Amino acid sequence: MVNGRKIAGIIAAGVAFMISGGVLAEGSVSQLSGTLSVKKADGSVRILSQKSQIQPGDTINTQRDSYAQIKFPDGGQITLKPNTSVKLDSFNFNQAEPKNDNMVFGLVKGGMRAVTGLVGKRGDPDAYKLNTATATIGIRGTTYGVDDCDTTKCDDLPGAVYVSVADGEIVASNAAGAVSFLAGQFGSIESRDRLPRFLSTDPGLQFTPPASFIQSITGGTAVNSGKSMECVVRR
Repeated sequence: MVNGRKIAGIIAAGVAFMISGGVLAEGSVSQLSGTLSVKKADGSVRILSQKSQIQPGDTINTQRDSYAQIKFPDGGQITLKPNTSVKLDSFNFNQAEPKNDNMVFGLVKGGMRAVTGLVGKRGDPDAYKLNTATATIGIRGTTYGVDDCDTTKCDDLPGAVYVSVADGEIVASNAAGAVSFLAGQFGSIESRDRLPRFLSTDPGLQFTPPASFIQSITGGTAVNSGKSMECVVRR
């Protein structure tokens, strides 16, 4: 008979194998306050909870007054602001094969903050790409923010995609050229045929999740915690 310790060892070894082999090529909902849904590649819609899995082809959507954080196996994470849609086009992370790293996703609308993981930091620096309405964002080991005020207007700001860098560097590129933004810098990209430009001050796009969401990140607990409790939205 196989004892409990041996079974635990077998399970741990299996998990380690999957992570090192890149089998877990998806993200998961690590924190959630409010309502988060996903539109699958087949058109079906589900309401997500903490621990729900995010796969390539998924478009995830936060509702009004909702925040969600998605973590990926390479250590990266994205935090979505209210009324935000993000589509994960592709993701591949294999600990043993940096050359095959890949993460491509798109900000459909709204705003997000991101901390990059190993994808883009090792192997091909161009393996990480965020597509927006007016430019493609690449990274060089980064903590950054992006807000799409072109698709959906943001208060009194001119229509554009706004970027900010807290750490590292991003490169915003489009048909007009490419511009690098470093830590502490802000920028805007007004259209795909206009060069990204620097802003002298913070455009004032606040990132203010509720206290419960912040506490769940810093304290190790979670809003909507427990087992994944997805439900299918039927029309």
